[in-house]
Parts: sequence; structure tokens; C-alpha cells
Amino acid sequence: MPSAETRPDSRSVQEIGFILIPGFALMSYASATEPLRAANLLAGREIYRLRIFSPDGASALSSSGVSVPAEPLPVRGSGLGTAFVCAGGSPRDWRYPGVFACLRQLSREGVRIGGISGGPYLMAAAGLLAGRDFTVHWEHAAALLEAFPDLTPRQARFVIDGNRITCGGGIAPLDMMHVLIAERMGPDFARRVSDWYLHTEVNEPAAPQRASLAERYGVHHPGLLNVLERMEETIEMPLDRAAMALIAGVTPRHLDRLFSTHLGTTFLDQYHRIRLQHAQRLLKQSPLSISEIAVATGFSSSSHFSRMFRSVYGTAPSEARRD
Repeated sequence: MPSAETRPDSRSVQEIGFILIPGFALMSYASATEPLRAANLLAGREIYRLRIFSPDGASALSSSGVSVPAEPLPVRGSGLGTAFVCAGGSPRDWRYPGVFACLRQLSREGVRIGGISGGPYLMAAAGLLAGRDFTVHWEHAAALLEAFPDLTPRQARFVIDGNRITCGGGIAPLDMMHVLIAERMGPDFARRVSDWYLHTEVNEPAAPQRASLAERYGVHHPGLLNVLERMEETIEMPLDRAAMALIAGVTPRHLDRLFSTHLGTTFLDQYHRIRLQHAQRLLKQSPLSISEIAVATGFSSSSHFSRMFRSVYGTAPSEARRD
């Protein structure tokens, strides 16, 4: 296997751009950029050159209030090899036609386009994910599915599909950058970079973004876990108690006992909670109307949805949207 010094293109400087959308998550950004900085230090020379951009060319403010100096969006012939768009917060606020046009132009020039955390949503809005395998942060998946029903993200940590790279964000970019650095500089060099950050366990791309159902709900009964999984999959068209009991392999009365014993709640209350959590994300992240969200979460009417939402969250859906 060629060493890092003899691999094709390992001696050149590769320019990587990061387009920061106001409200981007600092952890996601740092997890993507710091491995590149460490690679330069360990190589003893510049092998990656970072360029930071923002929609208006001014410093970009992260969700935690940290300001990152930036330059105007790249233009034709920018020299970038890869460009990542990083976004956090609510997709309802990501109205950046200039960014969409920039991403499309870069793509036409052969630049590899990537998205981190909410970044894949902007790639989808720019028309760059049709027919592609991709992921997005689980928090933004519901809004993406509603806005782009022809696209289906995978709940993976990151996905590399040719000249498209998507990542769920958080610390997952550490795993993604390990793979990208290994792709260019070799696995031994990439391991040295990961070790620099005590990143001793590099996750596979398809590793889950969230804890398992057993960890999230604190239960281990296989039948109950099957039902909880099906609840999360059938938000728009809920199944009745009898159908769920068949999935669990128990009687409806036994299913009731499982929910009471293991979760301290009822079958119906748990199902409502899962659907209302999904509705809460749609309220904050999608432009759907209240009645459309009611339909998308399996409620018979907007009034029924509003009553249930208020009973759980103590506020009306319209008020929750304004918060």
C-alpha cells in the first residue's frame, strides 16, 4: 500500500470550504475542521487549506454565540475541491437562494458537495440530492421528509455517495473526516489524526445517530420494543391496539400490562406522546399549517390535535410555533 507521501495528490494542497449558515452548531463545525488542522500539523506542511464562507460575507454566528470570520460565498473558479454547508436550528429559517445557487454552481464545476447537520436540507433545497443516498441530523429528518417527499434520508452517521457527502453532525464529522483523510493520505495517517483527538473508536458510516430503543426507553422486553419501533414508524397512520398486540406476540390486555409495568403509562398515551413529539418538531422546523401537521401526525382533525397538544405541553400549537 502506498504511504501517505507517495499517494497520488498527497503532496498538493486541497482547498476545503465551509459555508456557515447563521445558527450553525459549533460542535459539528469543529468536529469537521479540527481533524484537517491536525492533519496539517502531523504532516508538517499544509495539505488542507480551509476557507470559511457565509451567506452575506460577514462573520457567521454559531448557535452558542461564537462568531467565526468568513468571506463572501465562493464564485466560479474558486479552486475548491470540496464544499460543506453547515446549518443548525430551524429549516424554516434557511431561506438562502444565494447559497442554493452557489452550491449548484460549485457542483457544475465538479466540486464535491457536502452537508453537515442540517446542511443536507439545504442541499436538497438546491436540488442536489435527487437519486442520492444521504443522511441528515435526525432532528431535521421530519421537516425534510415533509418538504421533499421524493427524498428519503438514512439514519446513518454519514454517507458518501460519489461527489455528495452528508453527515448527521454532532461528533459524527470526526468519523467522516477519518474516512476522507484515509481516502487521500492512507489509513495509518488517518489513525494518527484520530488519535490526536483521543478518537480511538471510529464509527462505521451506517452506525446509528441515536441511542437504541432499549437505551432511549429504558426497556428490554423484545415484544414491547417491537411495538415502540412500530409506533415511531406509523406516526401518520397509527395502528390500533389489537394490531400492535399481534406485533408484540401478546394479547391486547397483556400489551396494556407491558406498558404499565415497563413504562408507567398506557399504550394510547405513549403513542400520543411519540406523535406529539414529532408534531412539535414539525411546528418548529417546517412551514406546514397546523391542519397539515395534524394530518401528518395521524390526528383526525386540527381541533383534536390542538386539544392533545395543549394537554401535553400546556400551550396551543400556534403558540409553540411562535416560541
